[in-house]
Amino acid sequence: MMDDRKEKIRKYKETPKPMGIIRIHNSRNGKSLVEASRDVRASLNRHQAQLKMGRHPIAALASDWNAHGPEAFSFEVLDTLEPPDRLDYDPTADLRVLEDMWLDKLQPFDDQGYNKRKRRA
Repeated sequence: MMDDRKEKIRKYKETPKPMGIIRIHNSRNGKSLVEASRDVRASLNRHQAQLKMGRHPIAALASDWNAHGPEAFSFEVLDTLEPPDRLDYDPTADLRVLEDMWLDKLQPFDDQGYNKRKRRA
C-alpha cells in the first residue's frame, strides 16, 4: 500500500506541468494581469487564493477584486509552451518571449491593466 502511494507521488512529480501565459481579466473595467508561468494551473490557483484571502501583492488588482467582486474576474490560460523532449531544457527564455508577445498584444499597463512596464536593458 505504501509503495503504491510512493509510486503515485513519483509519477506526479515526473509529470510535466503545463507552462505558458496566464491572464486574470476584470470584465468590469477591462484591466488584465498577464504573466508567464512554469505551472499555469498552480499560478492561477495561487492568484485566486491570494485574492480570496485579501493577500494579493498587486494592490490595484486586490482593490478591484474587493470593489467588483469575484464574479467580475476570469482566470485563463492564453497560451502554452510545449517543451522539447530534452532533460536539460530551461524554459525561461522561451517563456519570456511568449510573455513579451502577449504583453505587446494586450498592453495590460497603466489604465488598461495591472502589469508594470518592464525596463529594457
